[in-house]
Amino acid sequence: MDSRAERSISFGSFQLFPAQRLLLDGGQPLRLGGRALDILITLVERAGELVSKNELMARAWPNTVVVEDNLTVHVAALRRALGDGSGGSRYIITIPGRGYCFVAPVREETVELRQSQWVIAGHAHNLPAFLTRLIGRGDAIRRLVGRVSTQRLLTIVGPGGIGKTSVALAVAEELVPRFDHGVWMVDLASLNDPVASVLAGVLNLQISPEAPMSGLLAALSDKKMLLILDNCEHVIAAAADMAVALLHYAPGVQILATSREPLRVEGEQVHRLAPLQTPPQSALLSAAEALAYPAVQLFVERAAASMGEFELDDADAPIVAEICRKLDGLPLAIEFAAARVDAIGVRGIAARMDQGLRALSGRRRTGSPRQQTMLATLDWSYRLLSEREQAVLRRLSVFVGTFTLPAAAAVAADALLNESEVVDQVLELVAKSLIMADVRAVEPRLQLLETTRAYARMKLAESGEGDAVGRRHAEYTAGSD
Repeated sequence: MDSRAERSISFGSFQLFPAQRLLLDGGQPLRLGGRALDILITLVERAGELVSKNELMARAWPNTVVVEDNLTVHVAALRRALGDGSGGSRYIITIPGRGYCFVAPVREETVELRQSQWVIAGHAHNLPAFLTRLIGRGDAIRRLVGRVSTQRLLTIVGPGGIGKTSVALAVAEELVPRFDHGVWMVDLASLNDPVASVLAGVLNLQISPEAPMSGLLAALSDKKMLLILDNCEHVIAAAADMAVALLHYAPGVQILATSREPLRVEGEQVHRLAPLQTPPQSALLSAAEALAYPAVQLFVERAAASMGEFELDDADAPIVAEICRKLDGLPLAIEFAAARVDAIGVRGIAARMDQGLRALSGRRRTGSPRQQTMLATLDWSYRLLSEREQAVLRRLSVFVGTFTLPAAAAVAADALLNESEVVDQVLELVAKSLIMADVRAVEPRLQLLETTRAYARMKLAESGEGDAVGRRHAEYTAGSD
C-alpha cells in the first residue's frame, strides 16, 4: 500500500493533513466541502489567533466576490461536522464583528499517510457534503446517472448560477459504489497550476513536474474511476486536452464535467441543464398550486432559512411565482432574492425587480462589493468572452423577450462587425449559455435570461454605444412591421 510522510495537525479526535486536504476523525476520513476545509485549515494553522472574516473569505473564495453569509453558512457546517459544543468540546469561537478563532489545543507532527485512508465506507471519494437540500433536480439526476453508465465523457452545460456543480455532485454520489478506484472531484475555478498537476494532487499521485501529463496517464492507465472536472470554462482548452488524453490512454476512467460551454471534443455528450420550472401566469394561483413548482419551493425554503420561519400563503403565492418567473428559474438568483425576504418582504422584492441586479445585491449596505455575488457570477462569464462576443451580448440586451437570428444580426452589426460576423458570435454565445435558443419553431427564437439581460444592459450603458444600438433596434422594428 502506498504511503508518504505528511505534516499533520491533531486536535481532539481529529487529525488534519493540510497538504492532502484530508481530515480524519478517529482514523476515518471525515467528509467536508472544499470551502469548509479551506476555512478549517486556515483557522487550525493559526490556532489561538483571531482570523478576520476578510482573510477567511479570501482563502476560501480567492479572486471571487462573495457575501459574508457564505462564510457564516460554511463555518456553521464546519462546527456541525466537528461536533463543536457537544460533550464539552470547543473548537471555533466567534469574535463578534471581527472573525473567528480556533481555541482547541493542537499538536503538529509528521506521520505516514496511507492511501487507504481515503476510503469512506468501503468506497473512495472526496465529494463534499451538501449544505442544503437539492430541489427540482431529481429527473435530471436520474437521467444523468443512466447516461454515465454508457458514456465516458459527459458535460453538464448551463449558465452561471443554474446549479451545474450541485447536480454533478448528486450524480457522483449515486455512482460512488460503481468505481473500484473512487470518484474524485477537481475544482478548476481557481486553477493556478497545470490541470494534470492539480488532478495528480487531488489523487495523491507523485509525478514528475517536468512531464505531469505523461506521469498522470501512466498512473491512471489501469484504474477504474470517475473524475468530476468542475468549472471548466476558464481553462476550457486545457480541460479538453486532459479529457481527450484520458479517454485514449486510461480506458477505465470516466469523466463528468461541468462548464458554461461544451468541451467540443470527440466522444463528448452534452447535457444542457434547464432552469427550475416556474408557474405559468395565473392571477388565481394558490399557495398549494405554486408550491408544486421547484422554483417556488426553492424560494420558500431559502426564505425560511433566512428568517427562521416562512410560510407561503395564497395572497403572496402569485407574487412569489412572478418573482421566480422574472428570475427565469435560475436557482442562484432565486436564492439571493429569497434571502432578502426578512428585510423587505415578498412584496418589497417584487417592487424592486425592475432594478435588475441591484435587487439581488444582498441584504445589507447596498453597494458593498462583497454583496454583489450575482454580479460577480456574471462578471466571471463576461470576462471569459472575446471583445466581439462582449460587444454582441451587450447590444442584444435591447431586445425584450425573444428575437430571431436575423434581428440579432441587424441590430448588433456596425462598421466594425458585419452581420455575418455577428451571427458567428451569437452562435458562440448560445454555446456558452449566455443566449438561450428555442429551436422548436420553424424559425429558432433566441432570448437572454433576465439576469443576463440586466447585466448586459449595464455593460451597454457603460460602453457609450447605447444610443446607436437603440436606433438600429428601432429601425429594424419599424421595418419589420
